[in-house]
Formats: sequence, C-alpha cells, structure tokens
Amino acid sequence: MTDKLADRVRDVLAVDADEYEAQAEADAEVVKSELAAGTFDNHQSIVGLEYEFYAVADGRWSSSDDNMGNGLMRVPRRLLELIGFEKELGLHNAEMTTSPQPLNPHGLRAQESEVLARLTAALQCTSSEGMRLVSDGLWTIPPTGETAREYLTDSISDGGIRVATNMSDSVRYHAMANGETATGQMSLDAPHVELDADTVMPESLITSIQPHYQVAHAADLPTYFNYALRVAGPLLALGVNSPLFPPDLYDDADPTTILDDAYMENRIAVFESVLNGEDAEKVRFPDDLSDVEEAVDRVASDESIVPMPVPRGDRFDDSFATLRRKHGTFWRWVRPVFDGETRSSANARIEFRPIAAQPTVRDSIAFQAAFAGLMESLPKRRHPVIDQDWQTAKENFYAAMRNGFDSRQRWIANDGHETTNAAEVYDDILAHAVDGLKSAGCSEAEANRYVAPLRVRAESGRTPAGWKIHRVHDALADGLDFDAAIFEMQREYIDRQSETLLEGSFSDWL
Repeated sequence: MTDKLADRVRDVLAVDADEYEAQAEADAEVVKSELAAGTFDNHQSIVGLEYEFYAVADGRWSSSDDNMGNGLMRVPRRLLELIGFEKELGLHNAEMTTSPQPLNPHGLRAQESEVLARLTAALQCTSSEGMRLVSDGLWTIPPTGETAREYLTDSISDGGIRVATNMSDSVRYHAMANGETATGQMSLDAPHVELDADTVMPESLITSIQPHYQVAHAADLPTYFNYALRVAGPLLALGVNSPLFPPDLYDDADPTTILDDAYMENRIAVFESVLNGEDAEKVRFPDDLSDVEEAVDRVASDESIVPMPVPRGDRFDDSFATLRRKHGTFWRWVRPVFDGETRSSANARIEFRPIAAQPTVRDSIAFQAAFAGLMESLPKRRHPVIDQDWQTAKENFYAAMRNGFDSRQRWIANDGHETTNAAEVYDDILAHAVDGLKSAGCSEAEANRYVAPLRVRAESGRTPAGWKIHRVHDALADGLDFDAAIFEMQREYIDRQSETLLEGSFSDWL
C-alpha cells in the first residue's frame, strides 16, 4: 500500500501549479456567472452537520490498575465502510456527514435522528472490535505501547516521499509534506507544548463538529457570514473542550503552571500552528465579506499548498471542479462554500468550524440548532452586533480560545449598548437563537429544548474544558501524578459519555 500511495503522491507533485491556479481562476468566473444567474438560490434555508470522532479501546480487556486503559485505537478501513463513516486525517478518526435538510422542525428532527441512528449502529459495530467512538475535542491517551509523540511523528521515506505511518491514505494530506509546495516542518505550538513533525499528522489530535447553514439567496451570503464572525467568539466560549494534551507532549513545567496556562480550546492552536507556514497563514479568522463575488475570489486566490489533478465529468459542479478541489485546503474558522452536483441542488452555504466535538449528541445538536437560529434571526432583525468592529470580533474569538467562558466576550446587545456581562451577552444571543428557530417553524418549547444545553452552560459558567481542568485538579489533590491525573480525567470523560452520549447532555455531568 505504501508503494502505491507514494506513487500517487508523486503524481500530485507533478501537477503544474501555474496551470492549476489559472484553472481555479477560470472556475471562479464560472461560479460568479452562475451566481448572477441565480443558480445558487434555493429560496429556503438548509442545515447540515459534519461530526468527527476518534476511537479508543473500550476497556473490557484492561486490568483495573491499567493506567493506559481507553488508549487510542486505529479504526480498520473495512469497519469504517461497514458503519458508513468517512475516513479523516488519522487512522483513529471517523467522520459522519448528515444529509442536508430544510431548516424547519422536521428537518432539525431529521438531523438529530440521523446522527443518533447512525451513531447507535456504529457503536454496536465498533463494540464487537473492543472499540468505542468518542466525541471529544482532543485525545489525551495514546495507543497502548506507544507515546503520543511517537504516534504523531512516526513516518517513513519511500523513494524520497515522506509518508506518515498513522495517517489515512489521503493523497492530499501526504502531499503536504512533500515537494516544492510543502509548508516545511509541521510544528505544534501551545502553552508548554512543542512538537515538530515531518507531516501534518499532529493535526489528528483534534476533532470537531461543523454545522452548515445554506442561505436561501446566495447574494445575501456576506450578511450572514459577517454575523457568523460576530457570534463565533461567544459560541466558542460556550463550547470549549480541549484544554489538555497527552501528557508526554508537555515540557517540564509543574502541573499547576500547565493547568493555569492552558488554553481552553487548544484545538484552535493545534490547527493554526501545524498548518500555517512562515509565508502562508492558511488557517485564520477571516475578514468580513463585502459581496458574494469576493467570497469566490478568496478561494480562488488562496495560496495552494497542494495543487492536485482534477478529473471533470458531467456533474454541474464539474464545471468548477478545480475551485472545489482548492476549497479543500481553504481553511478558515468560518468559510463560504459553493457546491452542488446538479443545477437544482447548487447551493451557497456557510460552514461554522470553531466548535470542538461535544460530550453528547444533544450538546452537538444544540450548537447546530443555535447557529442556524442565529443565522435566521440576526439578519432578519437587523441586530446591531453587525456594527461591531471586525477587530473586536477577532479578539473575542482568540480570547475564547484562551479563556473560554471567562473571556469576557464583548457584545452589542439588542438595544445597541456594548456589554461584557456574560448574563447579558448570552441572554441576548440565546434569545435570538430561539427566535430564529421559532421563525423556522419550531414551537417555543421545541426551540428552547434545542438551546437548553447552551443555556445551562451560560447560567452555570461550566464548560467541558472547565470540567476537565477541575477533574485533573481533583486527581492531583488525591495524590496522582500529572500523567495519571490526565489519564484519570480522560477515562472519566469516556465513562460519563458512555452513559449520556445518545440520551443525555453535559448538564447531567454537573
């Protein structure tokens, strides 16, 4: 397999970069022409979800004193196909993508039901392999018999092609470590953590959910996009879930210092530090959009790390196939997407990417529904937060990354005054999320049910990241060393999730 993969990487490296860029620019003109013709208009809002997991040993064969129980596991490719999940970056990853549904009560129920149905079936299949899928922001227990550093940096050279041992056979990811367009050393940089690798494999530490919101009228996408930038920080502050790394990645700082300095959402730092090169800030908080054509041009002009061969067929989106391919490495925390297999299914959507995978399905669906509700309500109500300076929205985002709920998010409330009072911020945000869901046809009770898990976090100030930090402090107070304290926290996270993933919420943990 390695030989064939290396050959495929060589084929990618032989692609003419200038020709690739020229074709992307030509494709951008095709998309802009179709936008002007109204092809990407759908006259209704549509929602979707990408949901990532990682696999761990379920512990049935671990002894009671096994400090490495629930270690990371590689998912056999045949098992991925059996459960209908897609491969992601690492061999331990699995991803579910829901079928897009209209934003109405039936569509939202269909989203939740599809996640529950497919995940239930997947858990049954993986259980027979002694494996469990975990919904989390960042794994901390490495595979049995390996350190995290070994797992993330192991690679071989096959005829001069660098291949990561534990990465899925995605040519795009492997090509990023090879050739003239490679970003060079892939370095992870976070408080008290440094890791250098020859491939992008350190990015496989993290997992996320990605709600999609398809706008009804493509020309309005910039308005929705700019509102999405302003809710990114406040929603991230509620959703933080990756404060800690595998302990062998830390330097020799004392545990108290590591915990005090920890970012509440290290997932952001991992993605940015690993994939941003010295000359290309590929992963970032994006600028406001002025018009929908600008959104297309940004994808076309984004620096390409991996020009790839692009076959073209008879589908509608084959008419801009190179632009679609280029979009695969257009990494922004909020990003516009233009897609569609047929002219009738052509769509313009927003992918909301800041949120880590959550402790339970209900928590993950809460973010999907709240984001959709906000996209429905804020533009329709002409909420004044659209006038918030873009720099403030960016500062909110990175403050949430560092400090989570304690980041003192700056928000312009419905009456026009700016506030950092958390109660005021989230009363306004969640009220508009409910309002948007109601305008989409949900009853008040149903809208409140979707948003309830986030309201609990806003009122209590408790987030999954905060829960993890507290559990490690408790374990240290009980006499465990730092490594054992992190492992104990992670096993408790997995145990609690096994009881609540499908039918509970994070509030059950508090």
